[in-house]
Amino acid sequence: MFRRVILCVFVAMLSNADQKSGIEQLEWISGCWVMDDGKERTEESWMKPSGKSMIGMSRTVAGGKTVHTESLQIRENNGQIAYIVALGPGAKPTVFKLVKGSDNEAVFENPEHDFPQRIIYRRESMEALFARIEGAEKGVNKAMDFRYKRSKCD
Repeated sequence: MFRRVILCVFVAMLSNADQKSGIEQLEWISGCWVMDDGKERTEESWMKPSGKSMIGMSRTVAGGKTVHTESLQIRENNGQIAYIVALGPGAKPTVFKLVKGSDNEAVFENPEHDFPQRIIYRRESMEALFARIEGAEKGVNKAMDFRYKRSKCD
């Protein structure tokens, strides 16, 4: 009986050792992702967590021209994790606080922002990443979904 208790404690300790905390828990977002419908190609790239931050960028190309860019960060400060996005060069960043984080999903919110108020990332598999922005715009609820596939980082 005593051996069984020791074995259970040992297994619990090993499983807890593998669990990540803080920004490390969101490492699954890192890598290069692409969404291409033949008309627009959106690429989103994220560096692995280091120094309590993940740095990312996104661009959308349509008709042979860059039509949209974003500078992205996920940053941990005093135990709080935030998603920080700036649309285009020189734009003022907007901060969304992490309200739910796990090994497969991250939900960031900023109820004061015009649109979106919520940004969601969900790992569907090792090769598929789902992202969604949602909220109300001028009193109307709306959402946009982004289904990314892992791509080679060039």
